[in-house]
Amino acid sequence: MNNNINVLEILKKVEALLEGHFLLSSGRHSNRYVQCAKLLQYPDKAEKVLSVVHDKVKGLEFDIVLGPAMGGVVVAYELGRQLRKPAIFTERIDGKMALRRGFEIKPGQKVLITEDVVTTGKSSLETAEVIKNLGGEVIGLACIVDRKSSDIEYPIYSAIELEIDSFDKEECPLCKQGIEYVKPGSRNIK
Repeated sequence: MNNNINVLEILKKVEALLEGHFLLSSGRHSNRYVQCAKLLQYPDKAEKVLSVVHDKVKGLEFDIVLGPAMGGVVVAYELGRQLRKPAIFTERIDGKMALRRGFEIKPGQKVLITEDVVTTGKSSLETAEVIKNLGGEVIGLACIVDRKSSDIEYPIYSAIELEIDSFDKEECPLCKQGIEYVKPGSRNIK
């Protein structure tokens, strides 16, 4: 399906690439934000963009696709559909990632973690710990956007890599200009 798909063009068309002053789920600030939910609301466009990821991971050996809630859930299900693999998700219980709802990872199962955007990898790395604690093996991270702002020990398979500047709150030029920030993510931070 992946016939020269222009991921950046699609992200712009659905207004998923935002400009302004944003508080990221990592606690850092940025002048750009990728709101993949704007893409994922269109199943046909999500299918096209994730076909790029599909093509990168289809030769890998793994048993299950797992996405941390919220950002990784729809991505997991669409990639699972394209790859014909089971797709499940972790979610936060009292602030800690957990596997619930009768989902299982059996010892020895190989797992591909999915996300919408990988920046620091916090949710993915917490999910990796859940997988390892259950005896599973993480084979990599698959995502729509790899923001390349963090060193992560697993291979990352993305539809697109975007370099987006981020700043500590104390060093943020937008804060210094007095521009109010928006918190578009799902993690409860201040």
